[in-house]
Amino acid sequence: MTQEHPVYGRIDGPIVIIGFGSIGKGVWPLIERHFDYDADKLTVIEPDAGQANFLRQHKLNHLQVALTPDNYQEVLGGLFPDGKGFCVNLSVDTSSLDLMKFCREIGVPYIDTVVEPWAGYYFGTTDNAARTNYALRQAVRDEKARNPGGTTAVSCCGANPGMVSWFVKEALLTLARDTGRDATPPTDREGWARLMMSLGVKGVHIAERDTQARRLPRPRNVFVNTWSVEGFIAEGFQPAELGWGTHETWFPESGHRQDSGCQAGIWLERPGAITRVHTWCPTPGPQFGFLVTHNEAISISDYYTVGKGANPEFRPTCHYAYHPCDDAVLSLHEMFGSGQQQVKHHILTEDEIVEGIDELGVLLFGHEKNALWFGSRLSNDEARDLAPYQNATGLQVTSAVLAGMVWALENPNAGIVETDEIDHARCLEVQRPYLGPVEAHYTDWTPLQDRWEHFPEDIDESDPWLFRNVLAS
Repeated sequence: MTQEHPVYGRIDGPIVIIGFGSIGKGVWPLIERHFDYDADKLTVIEPDAGQANFLRQHKLNHLQVALTPDNYQEVLGGLFPDGKGFCVNLSVDTSSLDLMKFCREIGVPYIDTVVEPWAGYYFGTTDNAARTNYALRQAVRDEKARNPGGTTAVSCCGANPGMVSWFVKEALLTLARDTGRDATPPTDREGWARLMMSLGVKGVHIAERDTQARRLPRPRNVFVNTWSVEGFIAEGFQPAELGWGTHETWFPESGHRQDSGCQAGIWLERPGAITRVHTWCPTPGPQFGFLVTHNEAISISDYYTVGKGANPEFRPTCHYAYHPCDDAVLSLHEMFGSGQQQVKHHILTEDEIVEGIDELGVLLFGHEKNALWFGSRLSNDEARDLAPYQNATGLQVTSAVLAGMVWALENPNAGIVETDEIDHARCLEVQRPYLGPVEAHYTDWTPLQDRWEHFPEDIDESDPWLFRNVLAS
């Protein structure tokens, strides 16, 4: 019997998917399931010829061209001649801000999963402050301030950034209920920020453990991952970065503050993919994660700020704490050890993975119940049953893109928005059928535990949740 899937609305005009890697390939069947649209008006822009056979077999229009600063307006303008449709940007090496601005100028709704720059940005300068996600995000926020309202453009709407911002709100409501407080959802940003402050939350880890594995060992000189290798290498080479909370009493020796914008974040003078932090997930318990820079580390700290500037009344610390699949960890060690990127890249497909889950959630810490992890524990087997062409990691991303598209169609004139700013309940209503078990777990673990007494560390026992204690020495 054919499974019924809800149709959330009609997209009039062309749908353009920019990029057809693992995420683009997974988004397409969700669009096909959940929207009414003219199939002959869907076009994929993908410069890599490796996807041509798949696109041809499924009768998808394929424009094999790389978007550049010189041609993107001509290419997109030709695909959206009437200012209708939807632009779904899932690419690398294309400026999210430029594409977003152009789509809004011609009245076309837009969504992406990251604030991506044009090719050369990540490795073309030695100015680390300019290479931060803070700088990329601030440029989008500045555009929002200059041109408020208008056609909706949803910025950074994947799993993380994206879905995890909705999880933070659900976790706050769960914590409020479990501590006997009012769990009525706030109606604006200030209300959410004051709720977090009143609950005593000091910070948030985007705590992830990917245990997906295949039967064969990783070959040498191949970077293996469960999602975009190019994307992971790019963010891994950016400086480690985090939202900086008001409870912090120590400042990292290699840390740098930002001198403009919301001032919610700091960055460290070292790449995120070799910067380790202590964190916790339900399956492994305590674990190391990499402090890889992500947009949500800044957006969450900014969104939940009470006050403004560098010294507000309240602001949570927030950062990614990522343990990728074991093959990706080995790939990172090989890459940083040799000083060279692997030429060959491989993404683990749903058919070759034989075990494991992607456990992705938010760890809210420092409150009266110590720490609460709230998130998705999706297995590859479940992902394979739920939707084609993606593993567990991919489906957490693509289902968030679906949810963001639904919200954009229902709110066509919201202007530029981040996922922290949109209706989390509606988005999770759309996304949740694709997330496997979504669970809340309390833990009494703190970063002061699991230390080796033989090797004393420079920690501060007055508050276990200081970043000084989270950062691995």
